[in-house]
Amino acid sequence: MNSTPQHPTEPTDADLAAVRAQLGRPPRGLRAVAHRCPCGNPDVVETRPRLEDGTPFPTTYYLTCPRAASAVGTLEADGVMKRMTAALAEDPDLAAAYRAAHEDYLARRDAIEVLPGFPSAGGMPDRVKCLHVLAAHSLAAGPGVNPLGDRTLDLLPDWWAKGPCVTARSTEESA
Repeated sequence: MNSTPQHPTEPTDADLAAVRAQLGRPPRGLRAVAHRCPCGNPDVVETRPRLEDGTPFPTTYYLTCPRAASAVGTLEADGVMKRMTAALAEDPDLAAAYRAAHEDYLARRDAIEVLPGFPSAGGMPDRVKCLHVLAAHSLAAGPGVNPLGDRTLDLLPDWWAKGPCVTARSTEESA
């Protein structure tokens, strides 16, 4: 898995078509492709802090690959969030690193637009509420930034091993 941080890139028509196919709906607030799966499709998008209608949307990094999202959902159903939250209470070094991940997340979101009074995401900095957000943050930021996102990625199977989750053509290609 390429967990090296990637610079966010402007989505192409093909990226937009792939994300739409991955989500089964048009993406909301999509700003950039934050990480690409080894198959080449986007697997994490960066969203605007506010949707087009002005509604706050604090989830800056959104995991779009349905295979990855399903695998993360399985981890959540297996109680991984509860175990990670317990580990935060037991390990002060882990808690400090997770708090730093929270600060990183906020700084990245604030660089786009400040959302006063809104927390980061995923339960940061004190608990684990959404592994999808933590995994997406780790993929976008690279290893070592979000320790629980990194742990989540380490628990996942190689979701890309069977090839792309979707094959989508842009409107430009299908014309």
